[in-house]
Amino acid sequence: MREITSKGILDESFPVYSGKDLTSKLVSNAKSAYISPQCYTKTKDTNGKVYNPCYSCHINSNEPNYVDDWDLQESYAFSENSKKNPFTNLFKDRTSQVNSISDEEILEYIAEDNYMDNKGNIILANRLKYALPEKWDFSSDGIKDGKWSGFVPDSYFNFDKEGFDKNKEGNYTGWVAFGYSPFLGTFWPTNGSTDDVLIRLPSSMMKDADGIFSKEVYKINLAIVESMIKRKDISIDKVDENIYGVDLNHDGILSETSTVVYNWIIPEYNNGKYIYSNFYVGFAKLELEKNKLHIAPGLYPEGTEFLHSVRYIGINEAKTGIKLANRMKELRYAKKTSWNTYSQLSNAASSEIKERDAFPDRLRTITGNVEEGLNTGLGWHYQGFIEDKGGHLRPQSYEETLSCIGCHSGIGAITDSTFSFPRKNNTYNKGWYHWSQKDLSGMKDRILTNNNKGEYAYYLENNGAGDEFRGNEEIKSKFFDSKGNLIQSEVDKIANDITYLINPSVNRAISLNKEYKVIVDEQSYIYGKDGHTAPLDSTVYKEIEIDKSTGIKAIKH
Repeated sequence: MREITSKGILDESFPVYSGKDLTSKLVSNAKSAYISPQCYTKTKDTNGKVYNPCYSCHINSNEPNYVDDWDLQESYAFSENSKKNPFTNLFKDRTSQVNSISDEEILEYIAEDNYMDNKGNIILANRLKYALPEKWDFSSDGIKDGKWSGFVPDSYFNFDKEGFDKNKEGNYTGWVAFGYSPFLGTFWPTNGSTDDVLIRLPSSMMKDADGIFSKEVYKINLAIVESMIKRKDISIDKVDENIYGVDLNHDGILSETSTVVYNWIIPEYNNGKYIYSNFYVGFAKLELEKNKLHIAPGLYPEGTEFLHSVRYIGINEAKTGIKLANRMKELRYAKKTSWNTYSQLSNAASSEIKERDAFPDRLRTITGNVEEGLNTGLGWHYQGFIEDKGGHLRPQSYEETLSCIGCHSGIGAITDSTFSFPRKNNTYNKGWYHWSQKDLSGMKDRILTNNNKGEYAYYLENNGAGDEFRGNEEIKSKFFDSKGNLIQSEVDKIANDITYLINPSVNRAISLNKEYKVIVDEQSYIYGKDGHTAPLDSTVYKEIEIDKSTGIKAIKH
């Protein structure tokens, strides 16, 4: 089937966009929206018992993440301009709105695919290229050019047996799916959404030395990047190092190997150029030698992209469990657009601290727009697409995208802006697969190296709940007794299958879908995207006393 090359061969017209103007950079609710709703959680209950959901994000960090913000576990370090919680959706009673949506209605809604049409075309991509609404067309000088200059979705979610995405012609798009252990709390399906994440390295890392696409070269370079991000050895299919001229296992000879060994050698710096002893393979090796690409522990090469689809919670055909839904809530995109050295990243973190100390009430200045996405200030751009009132994906406005920036640039838990790839789980197919090929069933709880405990079990122990807002009653009733003590026999079941904890019941999944649909109908994303039925006044602050103690004794790893 041919690709669309003009609007003239579209089989059907696009729905008229009648929503708000998305090009405005004016913030109508809160310039502090990069601070997440979860940060307004009450860490003490009415009996004075202390809960710690904070350590999952605010933790001592590994170089070159110099944020090292473990101390934020211990106090509400807000300012005059952020102390008031702007996410007022958290405090609304949604009972009547949720009850007005039938099970049949929501199940039919989430079964619809709002990303691909029945011809295999990417709906949003064609709309951006051939039918761009004026209200999406950003202009810095007042003259609209009718062209979309930002990211155009180009993954077909059509994966081979190793997770590599192919377009309709059968050509690789460069996107690769991977399995991972979902980040604590918010990203568990039981707290609202299913999701998946794809990675794409720059095109030079997909080519052999002659500039020809090579899946084998790409697989090796993906493993090298993974080794650098995790600072670990990575298993690969057996390859002959002589073909690539790179000693992948660092044994001093070129031979066959099945391992990319992590052995970082600090490069020399001479006449403005880095001379590396660690290499990529293929064309990327040549680019590295020219310093057009870079390599370092804990950092992705420039040009790396991530695609994150956030979806409703699908229900399997037997209605006995959940699955990845067809319908997307959001499509999130990130690209590393520039390289920063360790020194530059350290200076950026130091400057942020100095400015906060000198001007405690000054909020961050975040640059960007609806087309280009928003700049983290650390080399990454983030852009998102979200449902309009009719359920069609549309670009997120500047204000709606603000909520991405804080978590992806200002906390200790991230590795070069990311959460998921450092958590890649390699027990099945070396970790390269999509959830549609194998779901999370049977994935084991990650063992923490500092205390030898299961990560999820440790979260339940310290947070006393399964989400930051302590609003997930299903988890509470399953894993805690009436006095709030962990039921160890239930916790033990997580060790060999995390879905026992993170997957909701069918009834809860349906309810969560309805709760979010209410927000879609309102288009009230800037006031909070976390679905709920009852208001969360008992566990979330509407306004916080600046620098108030949380009562938490900080956890470090």
